[in-house]
Amino acid sequence: MEIAIIAHDTKKELMTQFCIAYCGILSKHNLCATSITARYISDATGLTIERFLTGEQGGEQQIASRIAYNEIDILLCFRDTRTQSQINAEEYELLRMCDMYNIPVATNIATAEALIFALDRGDLDWRESLNPRTAKKK
Repeated sequence: MEIAIIAHDTKKELMTQFCIAYCGILSKHNLCATSITARYISDATGLTIERFLTGEQGGEQQIASRIAYNEIDILLCFRDTRTQSQINAEEYELLRMCDMYNIPVATNIATAEALIFALDRGDLDWRESLNPRTAKKK
């Protein structure tokens, strides 16, 4: 499975801790992330992660593009939860694309854990028939 990871600045440490906790499951899949988040996770876990640009430089758009081509199976996107934080256009588009293409998405640690356990049980294997990148590897 192809798992995309995004974490806003205030959530990078939480995402890193999440990836440390579930490193065994994540290591069985292909990971991609925005640049700084990828570095945090890779440094802490040793996981191989395809790096995109930072979110500010277009990394979220790169992930959205991969979603549009059905090349992402799961999105983990830990967002800034401060009340003054507003959803930006790129983030809105990313979440809209997940809805449009039926990509399971987690925006908090509770939902991320549910998705990771579902992934480990095989509950998300239906995505393999939709993802051309996964089909080529078999």
